[in-house]
Amino acid sequence: MFLFLEFTNTLSRDCTFTAWCNSHLRKAGTQIENIEEDFRNGLKLMLLLEVISGERLPKPDKGKMRFHKIANVNKALDFICSKGVKLVSIGAEEIVDGNAKMTLGMIWTIILRFAIQDISVEETSAKEGLLLWCQRKTAPYRNVNVQNFHISWKDGLALCALIHRHRPDLIDYAKLRKDDPIGNLNTAFEVAEKFLDIPKMLDAEDIVNTPKPDEKAIMTYVSCFYHAFAGAEQAETAANRICKVLAVNQENEKLMEEYEKLASELLEWIRRTIPWLENRVAEQTMRSMQQKLEDFRDYRRIHKPPRVQEKCQLEINFNTLQTKLRLSNRPAFMPSEGKMVSDIANAWKGLEQVEKGYEEWLLTEIRRLERLDHLAEKFKQKCAMHETWTSGKEELLSQKDYESASLMEIRALMRKHEAFESDLAAHQDRVEQIAAIAQELNELDYHDAVTVNARCQGICDQWDNLGTLTQKRRDSLERVEKLWETIDQLYLEFAKRAAPFNNWMDGAMEDLQDMFIVHSIEEIQSLITAHDQFKATLPEADKERMATIGIQNEILKIAQTYGIKLTGINPYTNLSQQDIANKWDTVKHLVPLRDQMLQEEVARQQANERLRRQFAAQANIIGPWIQTKMEEISHVSVDIAGSLEEQMNSLKQYEQNIINYKSNIDKLEGDHQLSQESLIFDNKHTNYSMEHIRVGWEQLLTTIARTINEVENQILTRDAKGISQEQLNEFRASFNHFDRKRNGMMDPDDFRACLISMGYDLGEVEFARIMTLVDPNNTGVVTFQAFIDFMTRETAETDTAEQVMASFKILASDKSYITVEELRRELPPDQAEYCISRMTRALYGESDL
Repeated sequence: MFLFLEFTNTLSRDCTFTAWCNSHLRKAGTQIENIEEDFRNGLKLMLLLEVISGERLPKPDKGKMRFHKIANVNKALDFICSKGVKLVSIGAEEIVDGNAKMTLGMIWTIILRFAIQDISVEETSAKEGLLLWCQRKTAPYRNVNVQNFHISWKDGLALCALIHRHRPDLIDYAKLRKDDPIGNLNTAFEVAEKFLDIPKMLDAEDIVNTPKPDEKAIMTYVSCFYHAFAGAEQAETAANRICKVLAVNQENEKLMEEYEKLASELLEWIRRTIPWLENRVAEQTMRSMQQKLEDFRDYRRIHKPPRVQEKCQLEINFNTLQTKLRLSNRPAFMPSEGKMVSDIANAWKGLEQVEKGYEEWLLTEIRRLERLDHLAEKFKQKCAMHETWTSGKEELLSQKDYESASLMEIRALMRKHEAFESDLAAHQDRVEQIAAIAQELNELDYHDAVTVNARCQGICDQWDNLGTLTQKRRDSLERVEKLWETIDQLYLEFAKRAAPFNNWMDGAMEDLQDMFIVHSIEEIQSLITAHDQFKATLPEADKERMATIGIQNEILKIAQTYGIKLTGINPYTNLSQQDIANKWDTVKHLVPLRDQMLQEEVARQQANERLRRQFAAQANIIGPWIQTKMEEISHVSVDIAGSLEEQMNSLKQYEQNIINYKSNIDKLEGDHQLSQESLIFDNKHTNYSMEHIRVGWEQLLTTIARTINEVENQILTRDAKGISQEQLNEFRASFNHFDRKRNGMMDPDDFRACLISMGYDLGEVEFARIMTLVDPNNTGVVTFQAFIDFMTRETAETDTAEQVMASFKILASDKSYITVEELRRELPPDQAEYCISRMTRALYGESDL
């Protein structure tokens, strides 16, 4: 099936490529019949490349020999390679030999390079660009979904949609049916060949009957539609661009005409209005002047606002026009002479200037007529108010009350004077108003102008004198205030320097008297180093003290020079020069005392260090000795050979040696007591504390006593069970052999191995029973004593309960009971009394006998 499909696609591709080549070769007046044969000599191949590229190729060889054909084909292939195309495995020999596969591959390469590669749609090119172009063009059409160049084209609707999108007059798309693919394809082929000059390159039945039509054949055919319609789209785009440019030009010309019209009308209105505003003939009556004012207001409210709007619109139109011309790369608009925006702005400015002058003239005339009568009365009122305010001010400004005042009083006088200056400045307006009224009365030809002028001159002279006295008093107050501010600044500087220095001395006295607790030479040496560093800072501190005292001396010098009386109190601090001197003397007195305390502590710490070393020297001997003895005792009961009595004697000797060592422990206790009395709680020279030594000593005594007791128990067991010394030695040898850790204990696995070596046949149940006997507390180990107890229990003869009861029956003469007299007669007295007491207690439930 695969071979059939490949064969079908090859035939379809052959036909399509042949039709494509002929669509170009016919422009040169020729064509091909068989694509494998007709390109073998290279002549039509070179001609095809010249047609589709529009370029001239090298002159072909005219011969008919094989090497001539190869040379021509190579020229064609070289030209293809020069266009940036890589020809993989395609050689001139294969083309000359009529290799169909290589020939079709070469033609497909040419189609890709010259028909498809240059297709570009929204930053995609070649195959992707062609596919995107098809998708965009067919998107609005029903039953069309172009996703590839094979099965998406089988029903023929996609090709019909492409034709209808660009030439809706050629196909009635609404009448097409999806269930008629052959009809749709043939319709598209026929219309394309007849009206679009696109030759038929595909067979409708081959496309429909092939599961997956040949992609290269369809791409070649569809690319012809792209190139056919691309020119139409470019023409349409060019027409739209031209229409747009013409529309913009028409609109710009309309704006130019409107500008010229508005400018002319606005300039004409300005020309007619200015003479009316320049008419300044004054009227004789108030009514006539008010009518002129009303006419002017009508001009402002009614006639001028529309012209303002016209001027604004004119500027807007001009700016809009210039922007549009600039955006369309056209030269800027130049209005007619005298109608530039600047000309209109100048004319408007002239209008506003004339308008402003006319308004001022109207108001001036009306004010002159309205105010002439009451200005004289107003002048009299303001003069009276001013003369009342100035009464007594000259005497007040001549006072010298600042000569005996303090800084706070000086500042109060200064603020009071500043308030007066503010009041004086506020009255400046009133004086200026009086002068202005007098001047206005003169300008309005007031009949009593002489009296007005004389009174105005008197007020102005008095005002100048008040200004002079005010400045003199300010100068005096500022001079005295400056001196006091200098003293105040020195007071503040003294406070700023005295406070930290005083704090430093307080801290120093606190540190020099501070109690300290140290526990080593290093700690006391650290304190001595810190104290030496402190003493090194004393010269610098003394300089600071002298600088602080110098500030106070500078204050006294200024006061004496300028005769200023000081209150003796610094407003910024309670510290005085004497306070600084007293604390400094205290610091100097405490320094040697601190030296003495530190040296005494050095001696005490040296003595403590000797005690530490003395204790450590003994502890470092006793501690290891106790540890060694503990290890020796843990192995002595296992390692010592000989009888149990010999082991007992050896352990007794160990015990005596340990007891004899007690004197060393006592001596160490004495050294420890001395250390505690000296408050020594740490010792870096040893890892052994007295508590460690005590615990180790007690454990040593307990261990030797317990070991002796174990040997004694073994002797009792031996004697009670009748075990020989050889058996005990054998048990010990076996235990030692399987005591792999040599610590006097075996783990369960070693204990099992030991029993097996001694001939026991152990199952899991039996071994578990034995473990409950030797390790009742489930500790996981078997001690030598437990091992001996088990072995003696297994090997020695024991009196069973039945044997004991049979013995009692013999003593009772075969009775089922025995009397007290019989017990006393048959048993020794002590044992008889013990047996009687036990039986009595059992009778009352108090014994388990």
